[in-house]
Amino acid sequence: MLPTAADSAHAAKCQRLHAALQALPGAVVAFSGGVDSTALLHACRAVLGDRTVAVTADSPSLPRAELAEARQLAAQIGVRHVVLPTHELERPEYRANAGDRCYHCKRELFLTVAAQRTAIAPAEWPVLYGLIHDDLADHRPGQRAAAEHGVLGPLADAGFTKADVRRYCRTAGLPNADKPSLACLASRVPFGTPVDAAVLARIEAAEARLQALGFRQFRVRHHGDVARLEIAPDELERAFALREQLGRELRSTGYVFVALDVFGYRSGSLNELLHRP
Repeated sequence: MLPTAADSAHAAKCQRLHAALQALPGAVVAFSGGVDSTALLHACRAVLGDRTVAVTADSPSLPRAELAEARQLAAQIGVRHVVLPTHELERPEYRANAGDRCYHCKRELFLTVAAQRTAIAPAEWPVLYGLIHDDLADHRPGQRAAAEHGVLGPLADAGFTKADVRRYCRTAGLPNADKPSLACLASRVPFGTPVDAAVLARIEAAEARLQALGFRQFRVRHHGDVARLEIAPDELERAFALREQLGRELRSTGYVFVALDVFGYRSGSLNELLHRP
């Protein structure tokens, strides 16, 4: 079968990515275990070999299941994996959860990496993160922190979209190629509502209940005593059929009221609050 225009475009992006990575002395990859950072980590390992280190920030905003998966993926890819405890919850600006919460989170990670740099990798190895082209049009304050600390986003520079990173991971035989997008737990809390460890633990427990019931793409949006469930449109019919069980499961985690959002899951829905007149 002859290559299509899409095949050629994807191949060109991969060539640009590899060329950019070949110019680096090594790489410290901020690795969440999501599909974007997994594609980046694999590409770095393919191009730079042992001059690649994965770094995962460990805090209450990262579900334990995600940390375990990140460890497994790093081992499968064959890179050294450093898990760094971060302390964003000690930062008042982060706990306040204004519209720039992600800035303070990423800044905490990059400062922590810098403080422990000699134990992680040579100083001349740049830090890379899984920014993709799709992110450039979204509300992503973490990009400002990355720019301030000289952190590179080679996937975005090469033009990689979400479809590209999924295709890359499928071609590489990586197990999370079709993994649903999963932002940190704090992204479930509306801006202006303070974030603390107890809130994050409740959200993690509630989402674990949904995962145990077999739902694949979802968010538990935290509105105080109300859990607003965003579930992928193709799973909504099943969610409505199980509404009473869903209510009982989530009330067992501490919520008083449970609501199913009729519009279903959409990435970054809480960003809508930033654009209201």
